[in-house]
Amino acid sequence: MKLEILPLTKEAFAPFGDVIETEGSKSFEINNGSTLRYHDLAQVETDARVLVNIFRATPLQYPLEIKMVERHPKGSQAFVPLEKRSYLVLVAPKGESVAPNDLRLFLANGSQGVNYHAGTWHHPVMALKETSDFLVIDRGGEGPNCDEFYFENTDIRVEL
Repeated sequence: MKLEILPLTKEAFAPFGDVIETEGSKSFEINNGSTLRYHDLAQVETDARVLVNIFRATPLQYPLEIKMVERHPKGSQAFVPLEKRSYLVLVAPKGESVAPNDLRLFLANGSQGVNYHAGTWHHPVMALKETSDFLVIDRGGEGPNCDEFYFENTDIRVEL
């Protein structure tokens, strides 16, 4: 099964989380007019301390066989590209398991970040052509917060 790559829009991604971008977002001036604030771009969900991290993602080999997805049931997880490089976002709705037909694949331009809602299944970060840094906002509390789901006997592919 070859996954179709869809453009990343706020409307298409809404069942899975938030698109973090300035385009079309509310803004207002702060700091005596020297700064434009794009306000409330993502709904951060957590029951614990918030972590701010940088993930350095190595490009994957495409075509890519999709073998697994993961979810974070206790908090949301946001990825914001730091180098304006496009990347892929593979998601599936919340639930106890994932079927191949549940998967949706989006192309994020280098100006868009994503915030996965708590419990949303997603593939680990998918850099495309170059090693890419992402600012990641994540849950930092006690206890496990990462479930993995492995597909069995399927042929799920991402081709560029």
